[in-house]
Amino acid sequence: MQPLIVDCKGLRLTSEERALFKQIDPYGFILFGRNCDNPEQVKALTDEMREVTGRHNTPILIDQEGGRVARLKPPHWSVFPSARKLAEAKGDSLRATYLSARLMALELAAVGITVDCLPLADIPVPGAHDIIGDRAFGTDAGTVTTHARAQANGLMDGGIVPVLKHIPGHGRAVVDSHEALPVVTASLAELEATDFLPFKSLSDLPMGMTAHVVYTALDADHMATLSPKAIRYIRHDIGFDNLLMSDALWMKSMKGTYAERAVGALSAGCDVVLHCNGLSDPDMDVLRASADACAPLSGEALARAVRAMQIRATDAAFDAKEAKEEVAGFLGS
Repeated sequence: MQPLIVDCKGLRLTSEERALFKQIDPYGFILFGRNCDNPEQVKALTDEMREVTGRHNTPILIDQEGGRVARLKPPHWSVFPSARKLAEAKGDSLRATYLSARLMALELAAVGITVDCLPLADIPVPGAHDIIGDRAFGTDAGTVTTHARAQANGLMDGGIVPVLKHIPGHGRAVVDSHEALPVVTASLAELEATDFLPFKSLSDLPMGMTAHVVYTALDADHMATLSPKAIRYIRHDIGFDNLLMSDALWMKSMKGTYAERAVGALSAGCDVVLHCNGLSDPDMDVLRASADACAPLSGEALARAVRAMQIRATDAAFDAKEAKEEVAGFLGS
């Protein structure tokens, strides 16, 4: 099993994709909007992906945050509120956050998706790029931590594995890491008192995603994803000892070939890499080269990968209709 989470071109696997995926045996898959047309089609695609690997618990990921980041869209799927809107809900905002995530989990599980790239524990600061913006619950560690915990619990109670992101914090980035490399020059003392706090409090979550951000206090020469120093800090000081994946390799903040990026992230201490392209069709030759360059999952990384997919049983008594009404009441909608 290769330490790769990969994507596919369309609504079903092509014969070329099936053959290559069987050969390289990726750890998991990630879906984008181009892969999602209707519930029956998505369920058929996720079934196909698991058939290729031969593993019933092959993780299939998606970025379904609510707000402006949603791969599953109407008319077949619900519109979920952004993190900021949930945190600002009247009444019990933590309850609103939990129920919204629980409802989201219900829709994901129904189509065979088992991992959602949530919650964000980033804390935006004034002057930062709005790539995070209202995707964050708030601008203080307490609000972010408690709501991220509620969201993660809602996903897990619905049988969906959450991904804590973007470790150790993307909130101070003044550029979008999809387009350029952010550099954060805040002192370690300042970062530990603010940005890093939610990640430390949530370090027990089963999966996490690194930030393509340089923190000069940790390593002035490498983004966290590619920095052994930063990942050692994430492991030992933040205390995150579960599955750690890179953010997407296609982002322009990274340099070199995909194979070089993948090997760099794995060598730095990531367990698996997101070998995907959210903007265009994946290149099978590029994926083949990366698979050839990477060693199979083994040792602690393999143990974390297996442990991460030990999903909780869902609560059969959950009443979706009542939950939707309750969330609507909190949001005044």
